[in-house]
Amino acid sequence: MRKASALFFCFFSLLATPAFAGGGGGEGIAMELADSMAGYLSIALFALAYFLVFLEDKIHLRKSKPVVLAAGIIWILVALTYAGLGRPDYAEEAIRENFLEYAELFLFLLVAMTYINAMDERNVFQSLRSYLVGRGFTLKKVFWITGVLAFCMSPIADNLTTALVMGAVVMAVAAGNKPFVVVGCINIVVAANAGGAFSPFGDITTLMVWQKGKVQFSEFFAIFLPSLVNWLVPAVIMSFSIGNLRPEAAKEKTVMKMGAKRIMFLFALTIATAVTFHNYLRLPPAAGMMLGFGYLGFFSYYLKRKEQRDHDVDDNPLAAPNGQRTHFDLFRKIAKAEWDTLLFFYGVILCVGGISQFGYMAKLSEFMYNDLGPTWANTLVGVVSAVLDNIPVMFAVLNMNPEMSHGQWLLVTLTAGVGGSLLSIGSAAGVALMGSARGVYTFFSHLRWTPAIALGYAAGIAVHLIVNYKLM
Repeated sequence: MRKASALFFCFFSLLATPAFAGGGGGEGIAMELADSMAGYLSIALFALAYFLVFLEDKIHLRKSKPVVLAAGIIWILVALTYAGLGRPDYAEEAIRENFLEYAELFLFLLVAMTYINAMDERNVFQSLRSYLVGRGFTLKKVFWITGVLAFCMSPIADNLTTALVMGAVVMAVAAGNKPFVVVGCINIVVAANAGGAFSPFGDITTLMVWQKGKVQFSEFFAIFLPSLVNWLVPAVIMSFSIGNLRPEAAKEKTVMKMGAKRIMFLFALTIATAVTFHNYLRLPPAAGMMLGFGYLGFFSYYLKRKEQRDHDVDDNPLAAPNGQRTHFDLFRKIAKAEWDTLLFFYGVILCVGGISQFGYMAKLSEFMYNDLGPTWANTLVGVVSAVLDNIPVMFAVLNMNPEMSHGQWLLVTLTAGVGGSLLSIGSAAGVALMGSARGVYTFFSHLRWTPAIALGYAAGIAVHLIVNYKLM
């Protein structure tokens, strides 16, 4: 075992040996390390990990596993490389910065996911779906109502939850009408991604930009109109393919459970707290979200005791499928958080952070923002995010930290948020609906409408350049 460990260490030490000698500043060293064997291996590891992420549905390997493994190996290479240069402290400082960035993102998202799960358990989203399904709207009205609601919900709830709720409405109303389900799902994906682009709470990328201090909370609303145009252009084009058929109204009815409205209020209060912490107290938004977690914690205690008392008085147990009593339990809502997604973010942030230590982000920044120019570079970011996930793309841009105007930071926030709509695999909303409407809403059914979505993407950018020209 010891021999194996020694061989393992020697192997990585050899790979990490830089192809030059000498010292210098951190950025200068990193630029030269781009030609080292360790740097090339880091890129290869990240590419392989991301290839396995693409194959998640085929091989049933959770997306977090390959990136977390790759992140650990990449940072071994970083540490050994800088140790060989006599700067072991540099790698330690760098990874601690990455840990801090991830910790803030993790705590923020964990609280948001817990609130969403709590509202889901209290039937908030189910009651909305029940209301819409029972109204007897025409298919064209359902198309526009679900699109508007997706655009309005996603700035507060995440685009994934929004897409799942609205997608369930479309499939319930138009079961068996495949052409409508396809355009309805595409409309929801585009609307949810566009709505999430002008709010720090609507998408992970906007949250990262806000937490980095590149765009302040109120400044996100400068891209409201471009985001709206990004959705409206393809929505109008797709609406011409929908008739005025009126499906039979469903009799399904779901009511919200006790405390649902108060949890919704506490979620709004938590968002306000996070904004106050960031804007006025100069504290991380995650700290404000954790205070909001305290709000929910105390209310959940009240709710649990109230439900227990009601059971004792009325002898009407809240029964689970197994016949046992169930009451609102905050820690069950935490357990239902998307842990695979949270760990995926860890892997991505650490992978990109490790690769940047070899100078690749600096080189990429120089090519994109100096050679192409910021407008074309930021437009390209959105196109790339349709193929890759927008999270590593945005984190890479933040790691590059190019010198550009406030208007350009708004532009990259917009493009990274809405670019994923170009392909069904480009956003969490699209991937989720492909699973919900399996066999109907597919990669190729989405691809047929990509030209219309691309037209909206271009129109949104054009509107931003016109409306916010003073910021460019």
